[in-house]
Amino acid sequence: MSTRVDWRLFLPAILISLFGLMTMNSFSTEEPFFARQIVWLVISVGAFFAANMIDWRFISRTKVLLMVYLICMGLLLLLFSLGFVAHGAQSWFSLGSFAIQPSDPAKIAVILVLAKYFSRRHIEITNVRHIIVSAAYALVAALLVFLQPDFGGAVIILGVWFGMVLTSGISKRHLLLVLCLGLAVASSLWFFVLEPYQKARIGTFLSPLSDIQGAGYNAYQSTVAVGSGQILGKGIGLGSQSKLLFLPEYQTDFIFAAFAEEWGFVGTLLLLFLIFSLILRIVDNARRSENNFEALFGLGVAILFVIHILIHAGMNMGVLPVTGIVFPFMSYGGSHLITEFFTLGILSSFARTSEGRLMANN
Repeated sequence: MSTRVDWRLFLPAILISLFGLMTMNSFSTEEPFFARQIVWLVISVGAFFAANMIDWRFISRTKVLLMVYLICMGLLLLLFSLGFVAHGAQSWFSLGSFAIQPSDPAKIAVILVLAKYFSRRHIEITNVRHIIVSAAYALVAALLVFLQPDFGGAVIILGVWFGMVLTSGISKRHLLLVLCLGLAVASSLWFFVLEPYQKARIGTFLSPLSDIQGAGYNAYQSTVAVGSGQILGKGIGLGSQSKLLFLPEYQTDFIFAAFAEEWGFVGTLLLLFLIFSLILRIVDNARRSENNFEALFGLGVAILFVIHILIHAGMNMGVLPVTGIVFPFMSYGGSHLITEFFTLGILSSFARTSEGRLMANN
């Protein structure tokens, strides 16, 4: 079997990861973020090539998809009894010096299930029943993530569902219905579910400078870091906001700000170019797919990455509330990194098999 690799998927991702490593190495003191991330990156690259070697066409089978989905939902449920709490959220399984966050593969499981559901009913998508049923798959995962509590992760899952509904050909009338339902859910969350600290974060979003010493501190320090990079940046290892620890969680939640401070506007443009190249390649492969399942899965992955990047960059620049969303391929952490590279490996395999079918038909 051919093991040809789609390098236009792999190379932008690995370069973005290397940017993250350089940023962590610049500011690591007692914390071993850089060394641990190298280990995670090596494992992730191995996961990419392993996934690339497999013919993943079997994954579109309903039984396989339901098994993957139920396993991921089961792991999210186990967190409430076996997970450990960090940063106020019970979102990880502890493995000694490392931890695993099951919400990362759960997002991919949701995309797989939605891709299968919409691929079988794309002609009937104007029927509101299919919108409601598809929403149920996403809501189960979003609710389990939200209760950890991980508000940002839940928003990501619902955003992916909404994006995939749009790509599936929803009617304008039903789109309005979905938006109204979303507004109703948001209102209910505000009045009956959200904790005071979560409301404070949203209030900080509306007025980020209203509480610089409190809820707005992280957002303020992040905007200072981004702005201080100016055109060419301060230079690798010379970012004062991160090095002097004014910028909290620079290796995860605020790595974009730490990078922008060192590399400046020019470096940020280079990073955005790599991101654009990766997303464009994913979408192009989806467009050339021979079946709806593979196309919708690729689009779902692209939507996932875009939402992550927009929210992360937005909260780093003070235009969105701080929700703890990582930057794909760049932020510290093994769970998301392995999941992202493994998913790219699946997409690379899909691209190869699609090309093989096209050549066989010519």
